[in-house]
Amino acid sequence: MYTEKSIRQAICCLFLIAYIARSHAAVVNIKSKGAKGDGITDDGQAIVSAWNEACGREEPSSVLIPSGTYMVFPQIDLIGPCKAPIKIKATGAVVKAPPELEKFTTTYWIAIRNVSKLSMIGGTYNGQGEQTWKQNLCPDGGPGPCPLPVNLQFTNVTNSLLQHITSTDSKFFHMRLSLCDNTRLDHITILSPANSVNTDGIQIGRLSGVNITNSVMRTNDDCISIGQGCRNIRIKNITCGPGDGIGIGSLGRRANEEPVQGIWIKNVTMTGTENGLRIKTWPTSFPGSVSDLHYEDIIMNNVSFPIFFDQQFCPLNNCQNGTASNVNISNVSFRNIRGTSATKVALKFDCSADVPCKNIKVADINLTYEGPEGGPATSECANIKPKVVGQVVPPACPGGLD
Repeated sequence: MYTEKSIRQAICCLFLIAYIARSHAAVVNIKSKGAKGDGITDDGQAIVSAWNEACGREEPSSVLIPSGTYMVFPQIDLIGPCKAPIKIKATGAVVKAPPELEKFTTTYWIAIRNVSKLSMIGGTYNGQGEQTWKQNLCPDGGPGPCPLPVNLQFTNVTNSLLQHITSTDSKFFHMRLSLCDNTRLDHITILSPANSVNTDGIQIGRLSGVNITNSVMRTNDDCISIGQGCRNIRIKNITCGPGDGIGIGSLGRRANEEPVQGIWIKNVTMTGTENGLRIKTWPTSFPGSVSDLHYEDIIMNNVSFPIFFDQQFCPLNNCQNGTASNVNISNVSFRNIRGTSATKVALKFDCSADVPCKNIKVADINLTYEGPEGGPATSECANIKPKVVGQVVPPACPGGLD
């Protein structure tokens, strides 16, 4: 005879068995889709097939890329929306791109699009970019026999977590995120040699509520590049170098660019970078704005231009002379910035004559110069009168507004 207690226990047991069965069924191993993991065979379609199965399930599901080396020729698309939260787990796995640029017909190698609640955990994604750097087809990312492929491209991936991911030797940018609101990037490792070409670490644009934390970036270009339309971005605990620092822009090159607003950058160490904290806008530019930027607790080790507002950014030297930028920079603070500058000009504020920089605050700055020219570090300023709080070395814009 069954008691009420035994019936409840039986029902609980059945629920537990069903839950375990569902959890087990929700993991799709790419090897079940034909992946070899031998470092030679094209395993791209196996990854896509596993993704499509997991993405179509009603319950939370995972794509498992087990330990091994997987080749992906030449690019893949992982597309949502998915019916439930989805995970890509690749801890211990190495995924490699073909080294030959001519095999690519798109601007990316691996793309993930239109997904909410993605967790992408682990894995090393090797773009094998050495041949492309030697060809040097697009040194400035501009017109030419491009496109060059980004290692990992995320578009409209929201409410998501990207964690413990390593991107190495990308042919172009390592990671590019657009329209990826409320997404966290944590423990990201970016590795390219200093002689690579235009290998930005993480490029973000047109998104809101993104956190980048606890990450290491060694590359040729910007460790983190912040483009138009970025709002409420927090960057913390970052090691950068070699590379080009953390840059905002370039801005103003195209019409109707969205404002950059609400950026907090804290606890960053930069070593041997070309720039440190830079904002760059084009002369003869379309109107735009950068506001509410806050930099705090930054260490500079032998950085060429630790703090740099460049409102005459023109890398191809084809801009009209004597014209000013129309991008407005305002409400920016620098606090507790310390270390060494590789050039005498540690603070350079080259602001626009038409829209001078406004409400710029520098507090507790100590940047010294130890290079061959000797003497103290200096500042250069145009069209700015910053508010100085505490001790600031070198003195910030002692001549005031030009």
